[in-house]
Amino acid sequence: MSAAILRHPAYLEWPADPRDRLPLTLWGAQSIAEAVGGAASGDFQVSGVEMDSRDVVNGDLFVALKGEAMDGHRFLDKAFENGASAAIVDRPVDYPHILVDDTTEALRKLAAASRARTDATIIGVTGSVGKTGVKEAIFAALERASRGAAHRSTRSYNNHVGVPLSLARMPARSRFGIFEMGMNHAGEIEGLTTQVRPHVAVITTIAPAHIENLGSMEAIADAKAEIFAGLEPGGTAVIPADSEYYEQLRNAAERLGAKVVSFGRARHADMRLLDAIPSANGGSLVTCEFPEGRLCYTVAEPGDHWVTNSLAVMATVRAARGDLAAAGLALAEMGGLKGRGARHGIDVPGGKALLIDESYNANPASMRATLAQLGQTPSTRRIAVLGSMKELGDFADKFHGQLSEPLIAADVDYALLVGDEMRSLARELGKPAFNSLGKPLEWEHCNSADEAIELIEEFGIVAGDAVLVKGSNSVGLGKLVDHFT
Repeated sequence: MSAAILRHPAYLEWPADPRDRLPLTLWGAQSIAEAVGGAASGDFQVSGVEMDSRDVVNGDLFVALKGEAMDGHRFLDKAFENGASAAIVDRPVDYPHILVDDTTEALRKLAAASRARTDATIIGVTGSVGKTGVKEAIFAALERASRGAAHRSTRSYNNHVGVPLSLARMPARSRFGIFEMGMNHAGEIEGLTTQVRPHVAVITTIAPAHIENLGSMEAIADAKAEIFAGLEPGGTAVIPADSEYYEQLRNAAERLGAKVVSFGRARHADMRLLDAIPSANGGSLVTCEFPEGRLCYTVAEPGDHWVTNSLAVMATVRAARGDLAAAGLALAEMGGLKGRGARHGIDVPGGKALLIDESYNANPASMRATLAQLGQTPSTRRIAVLGSMKELGDFADKFHGQLSEPLIAADVDYALLVGDEMRSLARELGKPAFNSLGKPLEWEHCNSADEAIELIEEFGIVAGDAVLVKGSNSVGLGKLVDHFT
């Protein structure tokens, strides 16, 4: 480029951005070695970080983690066959590598270095229900507004390994980082949020997920509120205004000096729903109000729970100083995630049927929400394949039995109950009252996904049917989804 062109006013007035001085590559050998306190075998650059050799692609840094039953060093050959550029290892190898004493600790240190080098706005998301979907929606909104400069944790990488892995993958030039945090026991989210150090911390809702380990709903609310412990000074807590644990969450956030922003239908909500009506695409047309004005947008995802989720997204984008208009466009274009609401048209006798894939996760609140969504889905027949809800402990019989009410309300024609915990729902459905009121509900119980596939094939899905598949991931109903799609 000539000097004359570089002196053109358009170039002279081009806005300077400090990020332009940051590296384009994700990590170099020396920066990794300095971050983790290891020794580099040579010079190299990597464009990604991976811990599963099966998922490695060209340019990745493979971290050979060691667990109780598995040692990642056994899969080094596979990782490099798939295109790894280097590895973090605890023993000398013949591949380009960083040698450390402990690979798990090295991943944590690399995550800390990634968090330290960025000036991105960081958002943490947790909640009993909807955290992955809300995380993805926030990412879609901020990626659109920043023209690709947003980063997020993929899949459900929300635990003590997934969170540091997601942090280590964050490019230095990111403008936004969105990280999901999950837990099974008290104290786990606090350990994650202090790594993420969010500027905005979001709780989607409080529901009886993991109540087996925590014992009460109040304890669940306290465990989710741990996310506020990692907030940067002056940070914002985004919480559900309609939750009966709103005051508990607000007090927890305010004790840590956070600014509290709420979302929901309640009159005191900062991002308040004014109206939601069905839209032509099966989603909703939402009108909400916030201190600066009102906003009308479309949510592509069906169901009343996604109306509420969208308010959480909008409240978060506003707190992160993002673009609300771009967020509205992103919500209008979002499709369902695999195992979390993806909709499939499947070929069946006579034409097409709809299969709704909610096979990845289930708890009492999400079961009720998705059954209500099924009840609003236009169809010739409604079929519900419901797998056991795990980690409910002594509450399991109660919460499974209570699904009879939303199942009947959804006007389901055939229910297939899968897993031992579903026996309590089978007992409820077997009571005479359920066979004498309104349209009879045909149902069966089985113990596995393989049995469920056989029973569904015997029942016969036909054109116009809507089939909901939902259960905890360990039940394995994803296999049934894969079979029919």
